[in-house]
Amino acid sequence: MKVILADDEIQVRKGLRMKVDWKEEGFQIVDEASNGQEVLELLQNIKVDVVITDMRMPIMDGVEFAKRCHQDFPTIKVIVLSGYSDFDYVRSSMKEGVRDYLLKPVAPDELNDALRRIRKEIEDERRKQGELAKMSQFVYSHLQEVQEQYLLHLVKDELLQLNLVKDRLRQLHLDNFANENVKVQFLTVEIREDNNNPNRLKELWQPFQMFCREIAKEHRGTYSFYNPSYANMVHFVQLIDLDLENDISNLVKKVQQNAKRFFSLETVIGIGSIVNGLIEFRTGYISSLLSWSQSQLGSHSQVIDQAVTREEGFNFSPDFERRLTNSIENVDFKMFKESLNTVLGEGDNQSVLSFSFVANRVLFLLGSLAKKYDIETNDIQKTIWNCQQSIWELCSQSKVIKYLVQLAQLIIEKVRMTRFSSGKVLMDSIRHYLDEHYGSEISLSLLSELFHINSAYLSETFKNHVGQNFSDYLVNLRMEKAKQFLKDKHLKIIDVANLVGFSNSGYFSTVFKKHFGQTPVEYRNSIE
Repeated sequence: MKVILADDEIQVRKGLRMKVDWKEEGFQIVDEASNGQEVLELLQNIKVDVVITDMRMPIMDGVEFAKRCHQDFPTIKVIVLSGYSDFDYVRSSMKEGVRDYLLKPVAPDELNDALRRIRKEIEDERRKQGELAKMSQFVYSHLQEVQEQYLLHLVKDELLQLNLVKDRLRQLHLDNFANENVKVQFLTVEIREDNNNPNRLKELWQPFQMFCREIAKEHRGTYSFYNPSYANMVHFVQLIDLDLENDISNLVKKVQQNAKRFFSLETVIGIGSIVNGLIEFRTGYISSLLSWSQSQLGSHSQVIDQAVTREEGFNFSPDFERRLTNSIENVDFKMFKESLNTVLGEGDNQSVLSFSFVANRVLFLLGSLAKKYDIETNDIQKTIWNCQQSIWELCSQSKVIKYLVQLAQLIIEKVRMTRFSSGKVLMDSIRHYLDEHYGSEISLSLLSELFHINSAYLSETFKNHVGQNFSDYLVNLRMEKAKQFLKDKHLKIIDVANLVGFSNSGYFSTVFKKHFGQTPVEYRNSIE
């Protein structure tokens, strides 16, 4: 644990150093100061756990410093040293953030005892913070979890049958996003630690996610979600509505100020372009990632708003995306290369940022296909990461194209194996898809279109390999998920019904009782 000593007399500071075996007690003195103002300036750049300060100092005394420190750095513990005449004043200042006080001259054993009390207090707080993060896994609303998963799906995966997507959005209480004329803007927020301590980032990751969810709740029409492909990042999507006082700058300011205040973390924020409608969600999301990728190295907080403009980057049409998808799923490598060269091979007349935007769109498409066929092997994941790194470097067009072609070839070979296997590999991919999208409206015809196979063949092969027909498998899957959701008392029965793909709570209750012999309400009461 790190300590700063503050006293206007250098001899006193030297004496404090000699009174304690700091290393043995688990502390490290990282700096010294001669007044409270100097300490506040140091705290802007140093992560500190404890400040030991004299009561009487020029410019800013110990009690005023404690008050300011409590406001700006509430996790730091302050010990004030005072003479006997100041005893009552210092004791009354406990409410201003002073955690302990010692009479001067300080005896070594008293200082040791105070440090041990502080250390135990800090360790207890950290343990409780960890327990709180674990508790949040149970308290955290299942509805919010599924909302976040679906938002990630909207920006990463292929969107077939938009009318079904809109129905699902309404079921998940995300009605505003189903509006054809909706305008949204994405933020990408990365947390960085000034001491380059990856373990501390891991410790604070869950609390920071919770913090972002709370901020999103405070801003109408704003949601946060997490993409496992990007470490230490949270993404926000905000509705742009003239009737709502949604100013993206307010959201940015709140995230950065509070991340610094409560976690002592730096944040790097990329602001995306404003986009229209569901079909441009991925465009808006990638533009926020591209803005973030323009950030400087280092731990200082930054805000980057260099989103791709409509003229530069919004030329990745749905038809072209479908052409690339068909080339992969029809195992036509030549067609993929020709299509890729159409948009990326003739880059002399396009900007670096525009090239990066289109390359990211292609990379997202390939990643989505790898996920759909459940073929996210180590080789594919490594190639995706290498390609993403090359795009962020914004300096090597040929390297990016090379990685995209290499990735497409790996996926095509896996798809070829799936197509010409005994059927097990394909059925495993379909089951994986169902396990992730059971709450959406899924039919055999939709799956046959999605996986480019005949629906009759799909039905027969599914039953042969899974041991039950498609509709029975889907109902069983939905019922097991419903049991999990019913444990969350925050969810109404209609919410649970919607989460598992039923638009009518009455029909859901009928199916549930037929399946388990209890109504959803009876089952919920039985597990209390």
